[in-house]
Amino acid sequence: MEFIKPKKHKTKKSEWLLSERALNIVKYYAEYTGYTEDEVLEKFLTNILLDKEFEKWINNKRNNKRILKDLELDLVDGL
Repeated sequence: MEFIKPKKHKTKKSEWLLSERALNIVKYYAEYTGYTEDEVLEKFLTNILLDKEFEKWINNKRNNKRILKDLELDLVDGL
């Protein structure tokens, strides 16, 4: 049996300007997957952390401890 994991509770309302096309992509992808639009964006934006060049940029920052904390990352484990 696999237990249900709680959803992340740290949320903050944001206001972004996106093209109508981008909004429709999220809307229809959410409909397709059964996720909410917020959950779709959360999953896609989290995938940015897989970008190796972004990882290098963070690791090369002089004081990257705050970035790592904000992104809930561990320097030892990498991104």
